[in-house]
Amino acid sequence: MNIIFMLIIVSLFIAILFFILFIRSVKTGQFDDVYTPSVRMLFEDEFVKDKDVNKTNSK
Repeated sequence: MNIIFMLIIVSLFIAILFFILFIRSVKTGQFDDVYTPSVRMLFEDEFVKDKDVNKTNSK
């Protein structure tokens, strides 16, 4: 029974550690997407053409 309590405590410690690291990485901008905005302008016309085609087909 003691091993179960020890495993619960260890798993909670690891979960809290990962949560703290996740929050820290979000705050420092680790998940900011710098690639998509530069590529979006290249494919923007295709999205507009697809929308125009769908509008003409629905009439």
